[in-house]
Amino acid sequence: MNKLTIQGLSKTYSNGAKALDNVNIEITNGMFGLLGPNGAGKSSLMRTLATLQEADQGTATLDNIDLLQNPEMARKILGYLPQEFGVYPRITAEQLLDHLAILKGITKSKERKELVKYLLDKVNLYDKRNKSVKGFSGGMKQRVGIAQALIGNPKLIIVDEPTAGLDPGERNRFYNLLADLGNEVIVILSTHIVDDVRELCTNMAIMNLGQIVYQGSPQNAINSLEGRVYQKIVSREQLASYANDYSIISNKMVGGQPLIHVLSENNPGDGFEAISPNLEDVFFSKINTSHQLV
Repeated sequence: MNKLTIQGLSKTYSNGAKALDNVNIEITNGMFGLLGPNGAGKSSLMRTLATLQEADQGTATLDNIDLLQNPEMARKILGYLPQEFGVYPRITAEQLLDHLAILKGITKSKERKELVKYLLDKVNLYDKRNKSVKGFSGGMKQRVGIAQALIGNPKLIIVDEPTAGLDPGERNRFYNLLADLGNEVIVILSTHIVDDVRELCTNMAIMNLGQIVYQGSPQNAINSLEGRVYQKIVSREQLASYANDYSIISNKMVGGQPLIHVLSENNPGDGFEAISPNLEDVFFSKINTSHQLV
């Protein structure tokens, strides 16, 4: 069982923006969801763990390896799929993985050939091995991205916003692949898509403004709101007054009118109906973005 321990991690950029503010997380094998709005600091945390940038203070330890103090050692046990996985033009999937395996230190030709075949089989792309990666669909490129992240038998795999732009079929195939990986290693899924975390992850954290505002299981987070979420359809003109009178955690348009969800210890009456909370309610209640549309 692998364990990643992050303690007191902080990072302020030269423009004064505080991307990470005393982040503390402990993660073991399985799928771990890092959920947060754009600009919450998720990518900054992922880049720091991937040794692509330095932290101002704090530690990140995977088993007995200090990822921040020993970046070369860290890269040997790390797989990383960034938000934008760029590919070389006019290179096949097989050639790309072979090249990246060389960069990862696998110098023996026979060993590389067997590894590349295994990886292409793993992501169900072996029959496309001689096709140019540039012509792949978004989902196929992401599967190549996962294949390259698996080179070197990593203990920690980081995937940053992996399902953005994928159609539902590609997204489901990608989900299944990630779920398989989570049985053996730590997989951190950084995303702003609530469905990604709800469908894949047994544990999660919610991040906002560089801080961890919740850590635990998705179900426990949902249970914490049981009996406290109410909804009502209101007019656009009424939104401001309802925002003054109630703790609105989210609103979305239904039939051209706002459907608001409010957080209340007691039934607010006034036409509100009690509903079973979901992870989206947890997300918006934790980051306090009631002015945004869901």
